[in-house]
Amino acid sequence: MALSMTHQIGTLAGTPIQAESGSGAGEPSMATVSAAAVWKSPAPSIRCRAQKPDALDALSPPLSPCRSPVLGGIRPDLSVACQAFAAEMEALPQAAVREHKEVAPAAGSREKGSGGVPVFVMMPLDSVTMNNTVNRRKAMNASLQALKSAGVEGIMMDVWWGLVEREPGSYNWGGYAELLEMAKKHGLKVQAVMSFHQCGGNVGDSCSIPLPKWAVEEVDKDPDLAYTDQWGRRNYEYISLGCDTLPVLKGRTPVQCYADFMRAFRDNFQHLLGETIVEIQVGMGPAGELRYPSYPEQNGTWKFPGIGAFQCYDKYMLSSLKAAAEAAGKAEWGHTGPTDAGHYNNWPEDAPFFKKEGGGWNSQYGEFFLSWYSQMLLDHGERILSSAKSVFENTGTKISVKVAGIHWHYGTRSHAPELTAGYYNTRYRDGYLPIAQMLARHGAIFNFTCIEMRDHEQPQDALCAPEKLVKQVALATQKAEVPLAGENALQRYDDYAHEQILRSALLNIDGYPQEDKEMCAFTYLRMNPDLFQADNWRRFVAFVKKMKEGKNLHRCWEQVEREAEHFVHVTQPLVQEAAVALRH
Repeated sequence: MALSMTHQIGTLAGTPIQAESGSGAGEPSMATVSAAAVWKSPAPSIRCRAQKPDALDALSPPLSPCRSPVLGGIRPDLSVACQAFAAEMEALPQAAVREHKEVAPAAGSREKGSGGVPVFVMMPLDSVTMNNTVNRRKAMNASLQALKSAGVEGIMMDVWWGLVEREPGSYNWGGYAELLEMAKKHGLKVQAVMSFHQCGGNVGDSCSIPLPKWAVEEVDKDPDLAYTDQWGRRNYEYISLGCDTLPVLKGRTPVQCYADFMRAFRDNFQHLLGETIVEIQVGMGPAGELRYPSYPEQNGTWKFPGIGAFQCYDKYMLSSLKAAAEAAGKAEWGHTGPTDAGHYNNWPEDAPFFKKEGGGWNSQYGEFFLSWYSQMLLDHGERILSSAKSVFENTGTKISVKVAGIHWHYGTRSHAPELTAGYYNTRYRDGYLPIAQMLARHGAIFNFTCIEMRDHEQPQDALCAPEKLVKQVALATQKAEVPLAGENALQRYDDYAHEQILRSALLNIDGYPQEDKEMCAFTYLRMNPDLFQADNWRRFVAFVKKMKEGKNLHRCWEQVEREAEHFVHVTQPLVQEAAVALRH
């Protein structure tokens, strides 16, 4: 995250949004790839500093996957712009598109074993409106055509539980049916995200889409259905996994609700599965990630780079903790979680539980609690993946799960922010191998974030190390023999970020077996007006070409960039019109 960059991020509607972040458990014997081994290389020179909470307000906060500046801006009604953009797209000479495709064949037509990493692009969060129609239809249609012409493999879209299932068991796929047909028309593949969380209150959330009203009503009746911290603060982003198997939602369990939703999606879009819809990413927590909501930004509860807080204080989680403690012969450990784990915005050394010397995390009690806490998350993933696999078996679609890239305080012994999120990863224990092994059992893809980040761009006093974290995850997936896919955590358009993504996606990582291994896919965050700005678009087109050629990129990068620039020059009137029109 280059500090000289500004990140003015907006959806096509012109609503500024913040940059997104995306980000284990298991028995000690499973930990074969240690975080210590990954961390041992010398830290690069410090380029920026994060301040402790008491100084955060006095100085500009560090850029991070969890905090980035949002620049204001006025964008009037886009109807005229959309019409102009659509008209330009229709007028685009087909020769220009053909010429670009001849230079680099479409990702969807790649021969097996030819290498390269297909690039998908995330759609705006509000691509489907609260009225179940496609949002900004003309701009959406034109933008999809532009993405296809640039060689993009497909798109990723959130399919919101709160939009589709307004009444229990009744599903309205309206806007999604139209959007999927639009993607099919342009020859784009689709990664469909089963979004069982709310939109709003998380990093990068540009709109508000709550959980279904009928589910919220049940939470209102029984607040313990919500994740709860030790101070009694409830988090309503996602139903607590503590009640996964209890019939608390109008007679159904949460897992049954998720399975019914996925089954209805399958039945409604059977004709597109395997051809247009090639992947189902199953949401498993806040922001769609397999984790606890340990670092909520809503209402200023958490600020980067705080350690977060354990989320195990609803009555269902505490009941499970009590049973686990009794089974371990330590009933006194089952009354509550750690009472000395600090607050959301503390640093590890501020909290006795996370201190490097004598910290509770490295005690017998700490091992018991962290094993239970992380295993609950793994069991949650196992339950939902079992349902997803059953629903989508023999449909030709892949299943994936997103894991958060929590890179701050990675250089400490305790890895506190990872522990509070549910990843039992410390300097002495690998928390990502158990997750990878769980995904491997179900043939699922391990989707990981922060792929674009470099260690020296991060605040080193917070011991951030995204590159080392990505390396650890890559080694874990290699050992578990599970496919690895990636996403960028921040909106980035510069060559440094693109080169880092390419390096990570091609798994050019020290210690990783090279062979012909590459990530199975990369999803680019996110389609918006800034992407179509002239310089950004030129760099993006070149980036897509490089990713598609992958390790077979024998030509020099300058040649690829010249070819991309020629394509951009041919389509310049269209892209320039789009960029200007969508901004003003």
